[in-house]
Amino acid sequence: MQSAITDISQLDPEAQYSYADYLTWQFEQTVELIKGKIFQMSPAPNVKHQKISSKLHICIGTYLQEKSCNLFAAPFDVRLLDKRKSSQANQDIYTVVQPDLSVICNAAQLDEQGCIGAPDLVVEILSPGNSKKEMRIKYALYEEAGVREYWVVFPSVRALVQFVLNEEEKFVFKSAFAEDEVFQAHIFPDLAIDLEEIFGE
Repeated sequence: MQSAITDISQLDPEAQYSYADYLTWQFEQTVELIKGKIFQMSPAPNVKHQKISSKLHICIGTYLQEKSCNLFAAPFDVRLLDKRKSSQANQDIYTVVQPDLSVICNAAQLDEQGCIGAPDLVVEILSPGNSKKEMRIKYALYEEAGVREYWVVFPSVRALVQFVLNEEEKFVFKSAFAEDEVFQAHIFPDLAIDLEEIFGE
């Protein structure tokens, strides 16, 4: 019988792991699985990151109160499916990410372990050192999975960039917003967010 995995150092960084493997790990480090490969997440987000996340959570959450969509903040497992496979078995899922904020409008996608399939909206707030992952790897992942709208927040320059999925299932750049502007969501046209309040101290 294989011994329990209690430290990330016991894992082979070159191996491919599934969500079934992920569920058995018993270490404290937070990781994501991207196409079977282990990605260690950045250390605990700094205060600026947490403030922005909290303010966005309040704005989006308040807006969704009368709607059927659900809002979740990290840590929250989102299992992205390979579109070529119909199976949702844990051993057939190789990508598990933890977006800063996720909005899921289809209740059938939710179970006790999190979300299975693409959220309708994903928000990632960049932290020092993870910009490449968010901007390249996760952009491609969310596009491939079919996330309808993706926001990338840049705390260092107080800006938000918005991407939306087009009819060809490709992300297109919708707009960029600075800290003194009111941001308009795409899939929720009546959701307006004052970025001065989000980025303000």
